[in-house]
Amino acid sequence: MSNYIVSLSPHAKGPLSTEKVMWAVVIALMPSFAFSAYFFGIRGIVVTLVATIACILTEFVIQKYLMKTTVTAFDGSAAITGILLAFNVPSSIPIWEVILGAVFAIAIGKMVFGGLGRNPFNPALLGRAFMLVSFPVDMTTWPIPVTTQWTWNMSKAIDGTTAATPLGYLKEGVKMGESVTNLVAASPERFDYFNLFIGNVGGCIGEVSAFAILLGGIYLLYKKIITWHIPVFYLGGLALITGVLWAMDPTKYADPLFHILAGGAMLGAWFMATDMVTSPMTVKGQIVFALCGGLLCGLIRIFGGYPEGCSYSILIMNAFVPLIDKYIKPTRFGKEVNYG
Repeated sequence: MSNYIVSLSPHAKGPLSTEKVMWAVVIALMPSFAFSAYFFGIRGIVVTLVATIACILTEFVIQKYLMKTTVTAFDGSAAITGILLAFNVPSSIPIWEVILGAVFAIAIGKMVFGGLGRNPFNPALLGRAFMLVSFPVDMTTWPIPVTTQWTWNMSKAIDGTTAATPLGYLKEGVKMGESVTNLVAASPERFDYFNLFIGNVGGCIGEVSAFAILLGGIYLLYKKIITWHIPVFYLGGLALITGVLWAMDPTKYADPLFHILAGGAMLGAWFMATDMVTSPMTVKGQIVFALCGGLLCGLIRIFGGYPEGCSYSILIMNAFVPLIDKYIKPTRFGKEVNYG
């Protein structure tokens, strides 16, 4: 008599494993890492490595000594959290603050919920939010890229020749009553689309180069790690709200292309909103999630007190994912469908 094993679905084994998916994302982040090294010098490299190592060690210690469970700290997920956390902070941030942010991201943002697959919020963004609240001055001090100084002067890159980011400059200028036209005329390099696309502007380590982020995003699409729906609809939602306001009053609001290229919108759309754990399961749900996230990002940037709204928009939408999954479900296999 034959023995049969009864188990829950899925029963088909695919070519991808957790480790393969995670390390593919790490590979996709390498163009942004290379550009951050070019624009911010050795400091950008150090901050990224410290954050990554701190995240891996934190997960290892918690799993081995506190939870006493299988150690999965080296499957790539902790490394992704560390890299993305570093990409969301300025290169001048003190190292001890990076370590503290990494510990918070893993311990509170991930392991307190049970580990990978159970966390409701993106751990890297939670770590960034914690650091922004705890160290607001250091988190909003932006070194000028080394290339802007026309020299590879590492002391300047480390010690900090600082300036406002394009979004910060726009926010403060409009708040003081200046028109966008005057702001562009006073500082055209901050609004130059080529600088914004390549990354030759002040900002967080890994968010400045839209070009490098696109390279990584295309790689993820090629490897079928993500689909196009979340990045396109997130950026589309941001373009929609900023485009409507820009059409209403171009002297007060910047155009949608500026908002897409500036700040963390590209990094958030391609690498954080697409997080498999904290995004909806269905395509329709992902579209709702991403579109609302993009709209929120634009509203926070323009009407909020902080010039960047990407991180908070994704965290807010993370909280709505269970609700989205509850009401937007795929058709069950075998369910009768009335075609009329």
